[in-house]
Amino acid sequence: MSATGARLLGLGVYRPARVVTNDEIAQRVDTSDEWIRSRTGIATRRIADDEETTVAMGTVAAEKALASAGLTADAMDLVISATCTSPSQIPGAGPQIAHRVGAGRAGAFDLNGACAGFSYAVSVAADMVRAGSVRHVLVVASERLSDYTDWDDRGTCILLADGAGATVVGPAETDEIGPAVWGHDGSRPEVIRVAGYGDNMFRMEGQAVFRWAISLVPMVRQICERAGVAPAELAGIVPHQANLRIVEALATGIGATNAVIARDVVDSGNTSAASIPLGLARLVDAGEIRRGDPVLLFGFGAGLTYCGQVVRCP
Repeated sequence: MSATGARLLGLGVYRPARVVTNDEIAQRVDTSDEWIRSRTGIATRRIADDEETTVAMGTVAAEKALASAGLTADAMDLVISATCTSPSQIPGAGPQIAHRVGAGRAGAFDLNGACAGFSYAVSVAADMVRAGSVRHVLVVASERLSDYTDWDDRGTCILLADGAGATVVGPAETDEIGPAVWGHDGSRPEVIRVAGYGDNMFRMEGQAVFRWAISLVPMVRQICERAGVAPAELAGIVPHQANLRIVEALATGIGATNAVIARDVVDSGNTSAASIPLGLARLVDAGEIRRGDPVLLFGFGAGLTYCGQVVRCP
């Protein structure tokens, strides 16, 4: 295979059926609908049932992405599962999802970039397509954070949720996936963590995360610069859906004056790696962005890590 450009060919998502309201959470911890909305922007979140596993949700999202791209599973050369909530440490979710969708000849692996995982996986997939190593890559971001939620911790149980999103990355005559801008602050691993060793719950220092996320505005501007797209030219901006205040601050901070901003967090909660494809798909489904529009994706979270790129809407 010769070197080529790369683009997103289709999208697919899965949202669990169960909707959990703020009032329902307030029955367990000392909080209220008004308190949660004012601090996070979240009104409801989706929580998976026993059958809606990380693999099961990812499989449905992957099948929808394949259909959207007009491709069959046997055309996939590689499946990348972006997740930090694989149902087992070994085996990973990637091979299981690849098997379930029928991608029998594909390579498969997991990529754990936490909330930045989708953007990392899209970058890896695009580089492999451009290099000629593969032709089509199925990227699946599926998260079941409810398995790691301490429902008595008011600071985190109001945020976390479940869901899955997927895309197919394939060749293009003109490159439609911009260069990735990524980085980390590995000096503070305790700020967002699932430590294990007796405490398998999600823990977060909320104020520290907020300050760090807001400090990333220059990195978001750099994504536009590397893609050769001015912030005012963006049709959409889809940051990781951590908190509505962070989402809006990042968009405002780069001067994306004409962009529609993904606000999927309002009724989906924080779904880690799945939040970007879920947010992007919602904008596409609503007709707020269209094929070929420049859209900025930006993930940030545990590690601490971040990654983003400008893509053309599939």
